[in-house]
Amino acid sequence: MPRMSKVELYAAIRRDHRGGMSMRELERTHGVTWRTVRKALDSAWPEPRKKLPPRATGLDRYKPVIDEILRADLDAPRKQRHTVTRIFHRLVEEHGADVSYGMVRYYVAGRKPEILVESGKAPLEAFVPQTHQPGHEAEVDFGDVTVRLAGELVTCYLFSFRLSYSGKAVHRPVDRTTGVSYVAVW
Repeated sequence: MPRMSKVELYAAIRRDHRGGMSMRELERTHGVTWRTVRKALDSAWPEPRKKLPPRATGLDRYKPVIDEILRADLDAPRKQRHTVTRIFHRLVEEHGADVSYGMVRYYVAGRKPEILVESGKAPLEAFVPQTHQPGHEAEVDFGDVTVRLAGELVTCYLFSFRLSYSGKAVHRPVDRTTGVSYVAVW
């Protein structure tokens, strides 16, 4: 039997309980403890998993050294800046670090942009969500489009209209010569 998710398990326990099963029967049937049965009956949704605190790594002692190297590189000419490989070799040779190259690379990749922002040499990333009221904004555009109609090339005007709130769009090609509008589905 495939293993079910916790939400499905909670739903099955509640369904069986409504069917008249006792707590012990629910425990045996679903292979869970009485605490799990109690939680399932108290709430339809399982409580979220606890976030574990970050574990200490062998690199923690050397993070200030790496930060200092990266800060010193801010003023160095481009060709003289430290690569991740050079930082790794300096840690091993000068400080006797017992860390892997991957750990150093991962830390430097995340820390370098932070140091640039702290020093003011890079802009802080900002996200401004766009909010549009229904029916308040739309985008309209016109253009020429060439289509093959009944075997011959016809140049048409293309009217394009897009509502900002829903993202729905309408496109209407109009024949230049006859003024006939064609319903287009794109």
